[in-house]
Amino acid sequence: MSDREPPRRRVPGPARPVRPGTGQRPGPGARPARRPAGPRPAPPKVIRLGSPRPRLRLIGFALTLVMLAFVVRLFQVQAVDASTYAAKADQNRYVGQVLAAERGEITDRHGVALATSEDAYDITADPTLFAPDELKIPDGPEQAAALLAPILGQDQDDLVRKLRPENEALRYVKLAGRQTPQVWKQIKDLKATLAKQSGAEGATANVLAGVLAVPTSKRVYPNSELAAGILGWVNAEGRGGGGVELQLEKRLAGKDGKIRYAQSGGRLVPTAGSSGTPAVPGSDVELTIDRDIQWAAQNAISEQVEESRADRGYVIVQDTRTGEVLAMANAPGFDPNDLSEADPEALGNAALQDAFEPGSTAKVLSMAAVLEENAATPGTHVVVPNRLHRGDRLFKDDIDHPTWYLTLNGVLAKSSNIGTILATGQLGKTQAQANKVLYDYLRRFGLGSQTGLGFPGETKGILAAPGDWSTSQQYTIPFGQGVSINAMQAASVYSTIANGGVRVEPTLVRGSKGPDGRFTPAPEPERTRVVSEKTAKTLARMLESVVDDEEGTGTKARIPGYRVAGKTGTANRVDPATGKYHGYTSSFAGFAPADKPRITVYCAIQNATEGSYFGGQICGPVYKQVMEFALKTLQVPPTGAAPAALPVTFKP
Repeated sequence: MSDREPPRRRVPGPARPVRPGTGQRPGPGARPARRPAGPRPAPPKVIRLGSPRPRLRLIGFALTLVMLAFVVRLFQVQAVDASTYAAKADQNRYVGQVLAAERGEITDRHGVALATSEDAYDITADPTLFAPDELKIPDGPEQAAALLAPILGQDQDDLVRKLRPENEALRYVKLAGRQTPQVWKQIKDLKATLAKQSGAEGATANVLAGVLAVPTSKRVYPNSELAAGILGWVNAEGRGGGGVELQLEKRLAGKDGKIRYAQSGGRLVPTAGSSGTPAVPGSDVELTIDRDIQWAAQNAISEQVEESRADRGYVIVQDTRTGEVLAMANAPGFDPNDLSEADPEALGNAALQDAFEPGSTAKVLSMAAVLEENAATPGTHVVVPNRLHRGDRLFKDDIDHPTWYLTLNGVLAKSSNIGTILATGQLGKTQAQANKVLYDYLRRFGLGSQTGLGFPGETKGILAAPGDWSTSQQYTIPFGQGVSINAMQAASVYSTIANGGVRVEPTLVRGSKGPDGRFTPAPEPERTRVVSEKTAKTLARMLESVVDDEEGTGTKARIPGYRVAGKTGTANRVDPATGKYHGYTSSFAGFAPADKPRITVYCAIQNATEGSYFGGQICGPVYKQVMEFALKTLQVPPTGAAPAALPVTFKP
C-alpha cells in the first residue's frame, strides 16, 4: 500500500452571489458592491418617556382627597349628626300604639254585673309592609284582603283601601276593632302557615306578615236586653254611645296608655326594648238598680205591651225614702250586644226621653194644691154635672153620667175631670190667680224641670208659664192635659207624697270603685219640702180610695194583705209623628204600703190598640205584678192596719 495520501475530493460550497451588473460573483476579499444612488431612509424616531413622579403625585393627591371626603362624611354621620340619623332610623323602625284602658264594670246594687269587659284585640296593619318592593309581588294588599275579609266579616275592597293608603309613609291602620281572641287566633294560624310556606318554597310571599294585633277589651252585657235603656251601649271606638255608658264615660273609660316598640317585618323585636306609659283602668260603677226587680218590671211591661199591641211602655220602681231608682224598664227594648238587630226607635231610654200628657195621674197634684191651700178637705162636697162649660169648651168625664154628688175624695176616686176643675177653681179669687197657685205647686213637684239624674237625652217635659196658658189649658192642666212630663217625673210625684211631702231627687248611681279598690258613694240627693206631712198623709188616704173603694177606678191594683195607694190615668195622646191627638196614654201610679210607704211604682203604655185602653185596666195589673214582686224581694211586711175608708159620695 502506497505511502502517498489519496487525493482530496473538493466539496462544492455554496454558490457565490453574482455581482450585480457584472455577472460575476464576488470573491474573497472583494469590495462590497455599491448601492445604487438615491435618498437614504430616515432613521427611526426615538420616544423618550417623561418622569413618572408628577403623575404619581397627582393620583396620590386625588386619592387623598377622596379618602378625606369619606372620613369627613363618616365623622359627620357617626359623630356630628349621629343623633339625627338615629332618630330617623328609629322613626322607621319603631311603631307607636295606644294601650286601651280596661273599661270599668257597671253592676246593680248587689254587685251583679250588668256591663263588663272581655279580652279582645284590635286587628291592625303596617301598610308599608304590603308594598310591592317589600313583598316582591304587585298585589299584596289584594291577597291579604281576600284572606282577612271572611275572618273579620268586612268588605274586601275596604280592607284593600286600608292596606294601600294614599299616604305611602303611613305605618299604622286599624283593620277591625274589638275582635274576639278566637278571631286573632285564626289570623295568627294563617300567618304561621304562610310563613312556613314562604320559608320552604322561597318564592311564596307571606302577605299577612304586616298584620298585627293590639290587646284591648270588648264590652259585654251578660243579661242581654235587661236594663239596656239604662246602661246604653259602647260604640265601635270603645266609647259610651248612650245611657250610663255615655253619661259616665270619663269615669268608666279610664285613661289610655301608650307603647313604642321596635319591629321588623311586622314582628316585635324583643331585644330592642320598648317605652311608654301604662293604661289606667276605669272605675267600676254601682247602680241603684236591683237586677231582680228590674227583671220583673221588664217582663211585666213587655207582656202587656205585646198583648195590647201598643207602641211602647215603661215601668219605674223607686224607693220612696231614698229616691233610689230600683228599676226602669222599657218595652220594646234592645240588646246592646248586637245593635245591628236593634230597632232604631227602641234605642235610648223612653222612660226619660218621652214627653207625654199624664192624664188623671196628675190630678193628685191638683188635690195637693187644694189641700195645702186649705181650699177644701177630703170631705168637701162637690156637685159634678154631666157637662161643664168653661171658657170656649164643654168639658165632660170619661163616661156620661147623671149628676154626681161626690166628696173631694170621691172626685179623686172616680177620677172626675169636672170635679177637679171645680175644686182647683177655689185656689184663687180669679181664674188667673188659681192658675198661678197651681203652677207653683206643679213646679215644686218637679214638672218642667230635669229630674236630677243627668241622663243623656232626658226631657224636662213641657209646662208653660201660667200667663201663657190658653183658655182651654186653664181647665185641662188641672186634670193632666196640656202639660207634658216623662215617666220619672210622674213616679217622683208619688214618691214625694209617699215620703211625707218631701221630694228626694231621684238617683241611679250609688257610687263607684276606683282602680285602688276604694268605694266612693254618690253625693246625697237634694231634698225639698213640697207639701206638709199632714197634706201628704191625707193624699195617701185619698189615693187608697181609688184602689179599695168599689167606686174607685183602680181596683185591679189591689194586693192582698197590703194597703195600696194609687191613681189611674187615661189621657189623649199626642202622636209624635203628626203632632195631633191620636190614641191614648194609659197609666197607673201608686205606692205601698199606703200607711207606711216603701216603694213607688209607675206604669205607662202608649197607644194600646188591642183590648182596653183605660189605665186602670191595662196598667193596674202591671202595677200589681211589679209591686208584689218588689215587696217580697225587699221583704216589706204588711202593716196589718185597716185602711181608712173615706167617703166617696154624699147625699144631697
